[in-house]
Amino acid sequence: MVCAAGYTIPMKRLSKELHPFFSPECGRLAASVAVTEGHGGEPVSGGWCRRCRTIHFLPLEPARTECMALMSLLRVHRRIDWHLPMAQADPRCSAEPLFSEASGKMFGVLCCRDDEGRPVVLRAFSGQFNGLWYTDGWVEPLIDVDDLDELTREPERAIKNLGAEMAQLPRESEGYRRLRQERRERSRQLMRAVHDLYRLRNFRGHTLPLAEAFLGPGAPPSGTGDCCGPKLLAHAARHGLWPESLAEFYWGADNASGTKTHGRLYPACSDKCGKILGFQLCGLQ
Repeated sequence: MVCAAGYTIPMKRLSKELHPFFSPECGRLAASVAVTEGHGGEPVSGGWCRRCRTIHFLPLEPARTECMALMSLLRVHRRIDWHLPMAQADPRCSAEPLFSEASGKMFGVLCCRDDEGRPVVLRAFSGQFNGLWYTDGWVEPLIDVDDLDELTREPERAIKNLGAEMAQLPRESEGYRRLRQERRERSRQLMRAVHDLYRLRNFRGHTLPLAEAFLGPGAPPSGTGDCCGPKLLAHAARHGLWPESLAEFYWGADNASGTKTHGRLYPACSDKCGKILGFQLCGLQ
């Protein structure tokens, strides 16, 4: 059915409308895919909701139109702090590096309504932008960056030191294998600790740690929760906004794998975003 703020596809229609993303045998989306492009072939983002046993997703419009406007601003100003005079611009906000060998970045727009029904347009970039987690005019990350820095500083130093020790040993030696195993375990522990910083709130008012909201076997991949869609929905949920549409696009040099092309719209990634968006969108229907 079509909902006021988004879409929900009932269980009995899933396998027909979203093949090959649906697995009837397990009664839910296959764990590897939780993003749908099945709505008219459009790059629509969403995911499976355990609670509702259905897929929640948002339509593209009017967010797609807002993405086109954002592309125009990036094309003209070539930076993300265009609201500032050039003399006050932060060099880290330049979009020029996106066209270098480092390749481009995903940007996203979420169109919402506030509690008085007024339109609100949110913008996000995936991950960090040239080392910046946040800049004016763009939504914040899900985590407190100071907490992240404090948590990771010493463990990352220890992991780096282990790598330096390994470099001094023959790869077939017992010492190398022992250090490699220790480095792997320390990296896993650090990843679990980082994931514990992330809390996802949906539109029913429910909050879960990232690892519990994540759909599928295993731990969430590194970077889960840092992409545009999760950041936009988290900001909306925190500030009492009601999402109505979501769209994302890629800006910059094509990526190495050739899966992303400059100026094109794409759905949220399936391996990270698609496995948490269903929880985040729950409550909008």
